[in-house]
Amino acid sequence: MDRRNFLRLVALTGLASTVTPSEAFDLLKQTGENEATKQAYDMVAVMGGEPEVMFRHAIKEMGGMGKFVKKGQKVCIKPNIGWDKVPELAGNTNPKLIGEIVKQCFDAGAKEVVVFDHTCDDWRKCYKNSGIEDAAKEAGAKVVPAHEESYYRAISLPNAKVLKTAKVHKALLDSDVWINVPILKNHGGAKMSISMKNMMGIVWDRGFFHENDLQQCIADICSLAKHPVLNVVDAYRVLKSNGPRGRSAADVALAKGLFISQDIVAVDTAAVKFFNQIAKMPIEQVTHIANASQLKLGNMNLDKMNIKRIKL
Repeated sequence: MDRRNFLRLVALTGLASTVTPSEAFDLLKQTGENEATKQAYDMVAVMGGEPEVMFRHAIKEMGGMGKFVKKGQKVCIKPNIGWDKVPELAGNTNPKLIGEIVKQCFDAGAKEVVVFDHTCDDWRKCYKNSGIEDAAKEAGAKVVPAHEESYYRAISLPNAKVLKTAKVHKALLDSDVWINVPILKNHGGAKMSISMKNMMGIVWDRGFFHENDLQQCIADICSLAKHPVLNVVDAYRVLKSNGPRGRSAADVALAKGLFISQDIVAVDTAAVKFFNQIAKMPIEQVTHIANASQLKLGNMNLDKMNIKRIKL
């Protein structure tokens, strides 16, 4: 069996060997010698470890959590907790990753850490069965609901093209800094659900997105003045088909990857390239990424970035 047919087969079967470090990181090779410089990294990509271990390596290379979270700050962490799914089905962010991020925020001196998501399924079941509620609380965070309109506050988006106003959860607005922690997955409407799509979970009226150019509205919400200080893409398990909810374990590939960057456009661009080692999704179809680039919210040209690649 040649290499192309082998990759197609494992992508369909969801084997743990779906993505190997050499294949995945070939896509992130740069024309320059950026890794040899002493400049701060724009992005760190890690493969081959458990979620919490990969994050420890990634945040260290980014300069440590203390670079992004200062002593006494209130921190908001926004995972994807949209679905009543156990971690093995990859509908939500991995709970081990969330627990580690909460822990590191407190180690950096955070006064308070709050975790939330505006779920699609019943919020109590999503929080519990995803494992995120327990992991976050065990690490010391507060887990707050997001199922009532009173939890949100209206804000304006002056640089947006379509979504000019939105109601955003007060936990995020009242924080000093926030961290965006999506899972990498296929999405029937948005094509891909990563960092930018995860921001739909900070707003109350998501119906407007679906009724008024979903791809542009996803880019527009990312123009929120309060940008995440970090975007951490969980690619440990990847939902390669039937997203965003998934139907069964057959939709899941064990990829053991993680991407971290302050640039939301760049990290989603890298994540889509990574996803294409598992299932086909041309980045040209994920138009909210290009839309966000046009709004000058980040950089799609990875060759111009200083990227650190780690294989565990």
